[in-house]
Amino acid sequence: MADNIKLLVAIALTALAIVLFYTYSEYSTLLRVLSLLAAVGVSLFIASKTAVGSNVLSYIGDTNVEVRKVVWPSRQETLQTTLVVILMVMLVALMLWGIDSILGWAVRALTL
Repeated sequence: MADNIKLLVAIALTALAIVLFYTYSEYSTLLRVLSLLAAVGVSLFIASKTAVGSNVLSYIGDTNVEVRKVVWPSRQETLQTTLVVILMVMLVALMLWGIDSILGWAVRALTL
C-alpha cells in the first residue's frame, strides 16, 4: 500500500510540474525547464524507493553490466560490413528491377 502511495505521489508531482510548465509560459524558459527537471528528479527519487523502482534500478544496473561485456567491432570491420550490406541491397534491387521488368513485359504482351 505504501508503494502505491509513493508511486501516486511521484506521478502527481510530475503531472503538476508539467501543468505548471505550460501554465507559467510567461516566465523564462530556462527557469521553467530547470524547475521541471527538478520536479521530475524528485519524482524519480520517490519512485525509486518503491519495490517497482528498485527492480527498475536493478534492471538498469544489470543492463549496464551487459553493455560493458559487448565486444564492439573495429572501424575496419564496421566499414567492411557496411560495404557488404550496401552491395547486397544494390544486388537485390537490380534483381527486383529485372523481375519487375520481365513481369511488366509479360503482362503487356498478354493484354495487347
